[in-house]
Amino acid sequence: MPKAIRLGLDLGGTKIEIVALDGQGRECLRRRVATPVAGYDATLAAMAGLVREVELELGLPPNVSPVGVGTPGSISRVTGLLRGSNSVALNGRPLREDLAALLGRDVRITNDANCFALSEATDGAGRGADVVFGVILGTGVGAGVVVHGRALDGANAIAGEWGHNPLPWPRDDERPGRECYCGHAGCIETWLSGPGIAADHQQVTGSTLAAPRIVAGAEAHDPACEATVARYEERLARSLAHVINIVDPDVIVLGGGMSNVERLYVNVPRQWGAWVFSDRVDTRLARHAHGDSSGVRGAAWLWN
Repeated sequence: MPKAIRLGLDLGGTKIEIVALDGQGRECLRRRVATPVAGYDATLAAMAGLVREVELELGLPPNVSPVGVGTPGSISRVTGLLRGSNSVALNGRPLREDLAALLGRDVRITNDANCFALSEATDGAGRGADVVFGVILGTGVGAGVVVHGRALDGANAIAGEWGHNPLPWPRDDERPGRECYCGHAGCIETWLSGPGIAADHQQVTGSTLAAPRIVAGAEAHDPACEATVARYEERLARSLAHVINIVDPDVIVLGGGMSNVERLYVNVPRQWGAWVFSDRVDTRLARHAHGDSSGVRGAAWLWN
């Protein structure tokens, strides 16, 4: 068995996944279980149980292999407690300390979007780039920033939270925008998430369709669906141009359900130059290399 095994845990609302990576990033083992519905203690036990099972199966000495965890939300710099997780039973709990105590070793934890970005920057679509902005376009909208192989947390542990900034350069018909769960209106997430594109389509056409149906309709040349996807592309171009103006990344990697829309990779860069404060834009827009595996792989790479 190769040395320098790293273990990554991806803690989600419906499943907990673990991966064991060797020093070259090769997967030695991957496993997932359903996230317990019984609450915090049961979730901790499930995470620790996965680690022990993997160590046993791979013949690893206990309490030695480094463990990284990706989770929705972030660890508060003030309290050390988890906040902002959609698994609400975890919020306000000392997840890092409790899991470390169960496993008998230090544990590194960061936001799942940071893990996605780190995975793609380490050995994915952003490999070799100095600055990578990894975007999640799914049920919500998040991102992570990786600079020279390190995921940035930031002074407030919110680096990359672009989804809760307002849609940039809004038109009159986009103001004030739909209400967001964060308490504001017009957030990028309310426009560019899967539910966001569905809400936009319904508002304009009166028809209720989920995001995959809208995309399929556009591919079939349905005029209403085509118009909705075109609006989405233009809003994504504006939103990413805002990121380029601030972070100026070498590559932006898309993940999440909407990242599978192939036309984005041609149409968005074609438009974003109108808002980027430069005479040309060399930033690449790339599709993820590891897909749904990026989160758990990035958790393991927290110990790179």
